This record gives sequence, structure tokens and C-alpha cells, in this order.
Amino acid sequence: MDYFNHDEPRAAATFSVNIRESAAVIALLSPGLRFFQQGIAILILLIVSASVGTRAQSAGAGATQDSGAVDQEPPWSLRASAATYFFPHDENYVQPTVAVDRGSLHIEGRYNYEDRRSVSGFVGWNLQLGKTVTLQLTPMFGAVIGDTDGIIPALELDLAWRRLELYSEGEYVIEVDHLSDRFLYNWSEVSIRATEWLRAGLVTQRTRAHRAPLDIQRGLLVGVTVSKVEPVFYFFNPGSDDHFFVASIGVEF
Repeated sequence: MDYFNHDEPRAAATFSVNIRESAAVIALLSPGLRFFQQGIAILILLIVSASVGTRAQSAGAGATQDSGAVDQEPPWSLRASAATYFFPHDENYVQPTVAVDRGSLHIEGRYNYEDRRSVSGFVGWNLQLGKTVTLQLTPMFGAVIGDTDGIIPALELDLAWRRLELYSEGEYVIEVDHLSDRFLYNWSEVSIRATEWLRAGLVTQRTRAHRAPLDIQRGLLVGVTVSKVEPVFYFFNPGSDDHFFVASIGVEF
């Protein structure tokens, strides 16, 4: 015969949920110790089963979320730019550049950079340092083919502090046809942002893509940022007969 224990409500109020569930199971499975009606036993079994199932589902969902967070892959980003060189006494030309990043991986391609009618490609690694003063370094290695054929170790550097920014890209081209014929290319600019959308500063360039009497060309720059598009205007060698202009436009995706 089953008996109803009138002390059960007071015991249930005293113990925790885990202890009450364990006691109910023990009481149900122990012969001769059932102090509750058969209907209550079935109800307890249903509650225990539902509780265990809910906990298992919660644990599984948490594991799935953690796994998704760990397995999430970094997104791709694309930057493209085209710089048009305007010369008073020489042929104008366009120098396009395309760069793709995914996490630390960096891939870049250029045309008319090392020389006219020459294509260069690079693979590099992005490194970031600092918070107040941020430094991003991208060491790269690549090659060029066309009017100039060679191998290229290169480095891109971007240093920023508040409204001040220094950007420099340098590469050392070693021609495979004449290993002793090497040349250091560099483009550097330092600028200050007067506002979030306007910056101005100085620029220098060392190149063999076009003939210039000066080993290093110097100039001024003005850039405007509109959303993810930035047109920049450069004026090299001001006050000289060898002055020229560069108009560049870049976009990020």
C-alpha cells in the first residue's frame, strides 16, 4: 500500500532542486519506500526527465556557439587604387594597385610601378602594434616581369598618432638578367588630418618608372575622404622645371 507523507511539502521547501530530484528518484526506485501516490511518482519522473533534457540541450547549444566562435574565419578586404602621372614634357601613364587582406595574410599586385609595362606581385604578412600610437608593418616578397624582370623584398609601414600619419612603402628590386643592377624604390608621405575627411602633408618618391633629374622627388599632397573613397592630389617638385602632378583615387571594399 502506498502512503502519502504529509511532511513532504516541508522537506521539499528545505532542500535544493538537485537534492529533491535525487530523493525522488531514490524513493521511486526503492521497493517498499514509496511515500507518495503512483500518479505523483509518474509526475516526478516526467519532471526529472524534462529537467535533464533541458540541461543537455543548453549544454549542447553552448558548445555549438563556442565552436562557431572558434571556427569563425576572418573576412576578406579589398583595396584598389589608380594613380595617374601627368608630365609637362613626357608621356602620361596610370599606375594601378590592388591589395587583398584576410587576417594577417596580405596579397598585392601593381602595374607600371617598378617600370613601364611591368607587372609585380607580392605576398606578405600584416603585423599590428600599439594602441595610442599604432604601427602596422607588412613585410612582403614578390617578383616583377615585363620591361624589368626581378625579385623584390619589400616593406609597407603605417604609423599613426592622433591626427598625424606616416605611410611608407619601400622595395629593393634585384634584376635577374643583371644581378648587379639593383634599385631601391620608395614612396613616403606624412600628413595631418585637419578634419575627419581632409588631410594634407608632404610626399617623397624614388623611382625608375619615369625619367627625372632628381634622385628623390619631393612634393605636397591634399586628400579627401568620402566614405570608403579617397581621392588624393600630389604636386611634385614645385618651383622646378621638372615639376609634375599625380592624381590618385583609392577605394576599399
